[in-house]
Amino acid sequence: MSNLRINTNPGVTLVFNNYPPEIRLKIGYLRTLIIESAKKIEGLSLLEETLKWNEPSYLTKTGSTIRIDWKAKNPDQYAIYFKCTSKLVPTFKMVFNNTFKYEGSRAIIFHLEDSIPKEELQACITAALTYHKVKHLPTLGI
Repeated sequence: MSNLRINTNPGVTLVFNNYPPEIRLKIGYLRTLIIESAKKIEGLSLLEETLKWNEPSYLTKTGSTIRIDWKAKNPDQYAIYFKCTSKLVPTFKMVFNNTFKYEGSRAIIFHLEDSIPKEELQACITAALTYHKVKHLPTLGI
């Protein structure tokens, strides 16, 4: 059983409530995968759920920030964002090839009709949440 504590900024709920209903479900699923992944990380005791650039964001002491969002200018897609200067997305491209659609070195993009490869995405999330512990590994421990 996990001892993970989630410290949630109340503003996150407001952002989620402002998404259109279908998007709220999609973004909510990404949130669930982030929390599930965090619970499986040995020794991780705190997941910070906050807002960065008004986007739901997830931080750990040993990780790199993960953000999730949908933007009205691209209504048919939503994304999970990673720090663009990290090795995260380039490594995901190398390990998972065409499993995902990417936006440069900063995001994995999903279209509304896409099914999400859960195991692969959770591996990406885990690598981000433990980034400072795994960044020296050739494939970030994936």
